[in-house]
Amino acid sequence: MTTGPTVAARPRNRKQAIVEAAGQVFSERGYHAASMEEIATAVGISAAALYRHFPNKYALFAACANIIVDKLVAAVDEWPPEAALRDVLLALTRVTVAHRASGGLYRWEARYLEREDRRLLRTKFAYVVGRVTDPVRREYPLPDERLRAVAALGVIGSVTMHHTSIAQRRIEDLLLASAMRVVATDPAAAAGTSRLVELPAQPVPRTRRAEILAAAIPLFARDGFGNVTNAQIGQAVGLAPSAIYRHYPGKVDILVAACLQAAGLLAQAVDRSLHQAADPRQAVVALAAAYVAYCFEHNALTSVAEAEVASLPADLRRPLIHAQREHIAVWEQQLRTVRPELDPRQARLLVHAGFGVVVEAGRALRWQDAPGHRDAVTALVTGALTL
Repeated sequence: MTTGPTVAARPRNRKQAIVEAAGQVFSERGYHAASMEEIATAVGISAAALYRHFPNKYALFAACANIIVDKLVAAVDEWPPEAALRDVLLALTRVTVAHRASGGLYRWEARYLEREDRRLLRTKFAYVVGRVTDPVRREYPLPDERLRAVAALGVIGSVTMHHTSIAQRRIEDLLLASAMRVVATDPAAAAGTSRLVELPAQPVPRTRRAEILAAAIPLFARDGFGNVTNAQIGQAVGLAPSAIYRHYPGKVDILVAACLQAAGLLAQAVDRSLHQAADPRQAVVALAAAYVAYCFEHNALTSVAEAEVASLPADLRRPLIHAQREHIAVWEQQLRTVRPELDPRQARLLVHAGFGVVVEAGRALRWQDAPGHRDAVTALVTGALTL
C-alpha cells in the first residue's frame, strides 16, 4: 500500500515561538527598524505564515510587550500573599533571566504602544509591584516601601538590557542578593550626597543648529525617534521642514548629535565625581550620586541616548557603544577595588543593576526633583551594589 508524502506537523507552540523570537528582534532592533520578514526568518517560517498568526507588525509588537509582564504576573500569583519576599523575588528573577533576550522590550519600546495597550501594560506591572511591596513592608518596615520594591524590580529587570555572559544560576544569585539588599536599604542612607554633585550644564542653544537639537530631544523622548517627523521638529523651532537640511543632513544626524551630547555630559559628570572622591568606596558612591543627578537633570536626553542607539546605522552606533562601555568600565574598576571578590563580569552585572534601579525608581518618582529624591535613589543604587 502506497502513501502520500509526509507532511510535517505544525508545532503546537508556533505562536509562542513567534512572540519569543519577535520580542528579541524588537528588543535588539527597535520597533520601527524591525520588519516582519526579519522576524519570520528568525522563527524559520515564511512572512505569509507569520501573517496568519498576526495581521500586522503592531499586533505582534503588542503581544511581545505583554508576554514578559504576563509571565511576571503568573510568577507572583504562584505564591500566596503571606509568602516570603525572597521566594517572590526569586520567582521573578528566574522568569526574567529565562527571558532576558526579549524581556527588556517594555522599558523603552513600550512607548510605541497605543494608549489603551500602554495603560493595560502599566496596570499589570503595577500589580506585580504591589505584590512585591506587601512583603517588603512586612519584612523591612522602612520608609518608601513601594519605591524600594520598584527599585528591586529594576535590579532584576536590568539583566534584559545587556549581554554580559554568566552562568544562569550565578546571574540569579547575584540579582537576588542585590534586590534583597535594595529592599533592606533605608532611602535616607545617602542624605546629602546630591549636594556634593556638580553637574555640567546642558549647552544653551545659541545657534540654529543647537536650537533644532534642543527641540528634537524632548520630541524623541516622548514619541520615539521613528514617530517624530522633520515637520514637527521644524514647527518647534519655527522653521520649514526643508530648512532643517541646511543644518543637519537628515533626521538621523540629529539623533547622533543628541547621543554624542549625552555621552559628553555623562563623561564630564564622571570625571568631576571621581576627582572629589578620597577613596574607592567614596568613588563608587560619588559615581552613583553623579549618575542619579545626571538622569534627573537630563532625563529626556538620557532616555533618547539609551533607547534610540539601536536606531542608528552600525557605523554611527559604534563610537557611542564604545563610549558606553568606557563609562561602565570606570564603574567596574572602582567597584572591584571595593569588592575584590567580584570578577569583571560579576561587577559589570551589578553596575547594570544599579542603572536599572535609577531607571525604575526615577520613573516611579516621575523624575520630579523634589527634596530627597536624588539622595533616596542614590542610596538604593549603592544598596544594589551591596556596598
